[in-house]
Amino acid sequence: MALKGKKKTPAAPGSAKRKLITYTDPKSPISEQYRTIRTNILFSSVDQSLRSILVTSTSPGEGKSTTIANLAVVFANQGKKVLLVDADMRKPTMHYTFGLQNTFGLTNILTKQTTLDATAVQSDIENLSILTSGPIPPNPAELLGSVSMKEFLENSLEKYDFVLFDTPPVLAVTDAQVLANQCDGTILVVNSGKTEIEGVQKAKDLLQSVKAKLLGVVLNNRTMKDSSYYYYYGKE
Repeated sequence: MALKGKKKTPAAPGSAKRKLITYTDPKSPISEQYRTIRTNILFSSVDQSLRSILVTSTSPGEGKSTTIANLAVVFANQGKKVLLVDADMRKPTMHYTFGLQNTFGLTNILTKQTTLDATAVQSDIENLSILTSGPIPPNPAELLGSVSMKEFLENSLEKYDFVLFDTPPVLAVTDAQVLANQCDGTILVVNSGKTEIEGVQKAKDLLQSVKAKLLGVVLNNRTMKDSSYYYYYGKE
């Protein structure tokens, strides 16, 4: 899966295909679940349009990055201009998922070294652009809470219908909390059978303490009789 505008970065064989199932197998049951999540997000607020959406998890390895990448695809499939931003500036992965180099990205924009127009990459998926994280900075939380971040969000919403942010896990660092109260909505990804209930409750409390609008939870990797994986979206 090649992308336009930047050189590809070698990835593990088949890894991108497995992660982007909504692109490689759009008729699969899992892809249909992602479309269900999309629908629930769009109808979760009748008073406010949800255009900036943050996805996080309680702990590492719960599938947040895979979830947001596939959500970005199904949003773009509706004909809306979508910008997927890798705001996990501690352990970025979107450049691997989409086969991009990560020389320039969000970090460079926030430090005024480049612009959104010069850095975002139009993917092979129609209407979907990718903004990688850029070099890992020493102060990710400070950058996400900066005036530059607010300016970036305003600028990106002028150019795109939806802006989706992948962020670090809530219980690990404060990055997601810092950015969550700037976004229209937040989704929490939890791993079925792995994530402890206490951890989910703590993550919810931390997000709500910064007045984040928690839209719901995606339950990931729940084994079902007719499918290897099942994704569920439940409104809080």
